Amino acid sequence: MPIGFRAITSFERPDPHLVEALGKIPSSNIGDCVRRMYCMFGGIRPFNKRPLSGVAFTVKVPSGDNLVAQMALDYASPGDIIVVDGAGYPDRALVGGMMLTYAESRGLGGFVVNGAVRDLDDIAASPLPVFAMSATPLGPYREGPGEMNVPVVCGGQVVMPGDILVGDSDGIVVIPRKDAPTVLELARQNLAKEQEEMQSMRTGAYSSELHKETFQRDFLRHGGSFV
Repeated sequence: MPIGFRAITSFERPDPHLVEALGKIPSSNIGDCVRRMYCMFGGIRPFNKRPLSGVAFTVKVPSGDNLVAQMALDYASPGDIIVVDGAGYPDRALVGGMMLTYAESRGLGGFVVNGAVRDLDDIAASPLPVFAMSATPLGPYREGPGEMNVPVVCGGQVVMPGDILVGDSDGIVVIPRKDAPTVLELARQNLAKEQEEMQSMRTGAYSSELHKETFQRDFLRHGGSFV
């Protein structure tokens, strides 16, 4: 099997109930529960307003070539998120309107591209979420090489096939498959606590004295001083 030009078509998947449950929690709450260590950055942003949640189906391609990304559309399962690591290359789009339309017909869950996309009107009209770094009208080559379902890097985070991705207007958080049950429980607790505190602020039950005490304590604990 030629290293660098391989299509791995199967991998271990998480429990679908975990994927569904995590998809109902904001990315920021999940990010807080993984010590802010697994959130994508580096310009990965939403190109439409569709929430994203699903299992990562990873693709690694050379700069400006999407042959293996096109192949992935036929091997991914319904609901999968196609994660394309194009090395952050901004000058050739790796995903566009035709790929998006075909992915929709196959019931896929969306795209995350460490690189560029195009056909922004099609993306805006699509029900599938698309996250990427940039946009350009210039299309890709289709010559290869590339690999399917290997570890990739996207937005500064390693993404493994079978990881769970949750994305919204804030961005994307990566949940390693083996950690998903623990992260789900922590994120549910985090969200409930946050909503309770926000409600107490709205009703006036959360006093300015309590806010001052909380953050002044942290300020002093970390070495701050008043002058």
